Amino acid sequence: MHHDLTRNTLAVFFIVGLIGLSLWVLRPFLAATVWATMIVVATWPWLKKLQSIFRGRRTPAVAVMTVGMLLLLVLPMWWAIRTIAERSDQLVTLGKHLANNGLPLPPEWVKGLPMIGLKLDEAWTEFVAGGASGLVEHVAPYAADTGRWLLTQFGGLGGMLIQFFLVVVIAAVLYSTGEQAAHMVRVFGRRLAGERGESSMILAGQAIRGVALGVGVTAIVQTFLGGLGLAVAGVPYAAVLSALMLML
Repeated sequence: MHHDLTRNTLAVFFIVGLIGLSLWVLRPFLAATVWATMIVVATWPWLKKLQSIFRGRRTPAVAVMTVGMLLLLVLPMWWAIRTIAERSDQLVTLGKHLANNGLPLPPEWVKGLPMIGLKLDEAWTEFVAGGASGLVEHVAPYAADTGRWLLTQFGGLGGMLIQFFLVVVIAAVLYSTGEQAAHMVRVFGRRLAGERGESSMILAGQAIRGVALGVGVTAIVQTFLGGLGLAVAGVPYAAVLSALMLML
């Protein structure tokens, strides 16, 4: 009896250790796997429609979905990073101009803004009254911290671009084996709580689909409409601001 208890304890200990080591090895891929799973669950009906268009062939449907993910995920992020990098000289020029000449007077429409118009106009006027030196005095204490923050964010954006590539690759694999994965999840739910557990797994998939489509489509539509509005209104640096919209 004592021998069995020791053996079982050691077996459980090593199993938990192996699970922990496995998760530690897979840690760089866990976030991409979660995102890929959400995207595949959300877009699975589209894959089935494409498969029916291709007369039941899964491979061309997976290829189309993968290319579509590249166009919607990786390329917009790459475009955003490239746009900001290419237009950085314009931002530097604007910063030098403000440092040398100070801020211009606030336009009249600022006062008409609801709730914040008068306060914004007053604060803006105080900056202008201080001249270029006053602007530098206000901005200088935050410049170093802001520069370090921007460098950190650009480093994070590079890592995010790599993660997006991983998302696309993992999603392609899940598209190819989706039925088997879904069957395993339903069986797991049934083993936990019978028919109610399986129904909960199906409900979770439907919730993931609704939320993912809402967030993703909203982000793309907002960026498109916001960039179009900036361009039509003649706002300077519309491309840079649109890229920032997409990142945020």
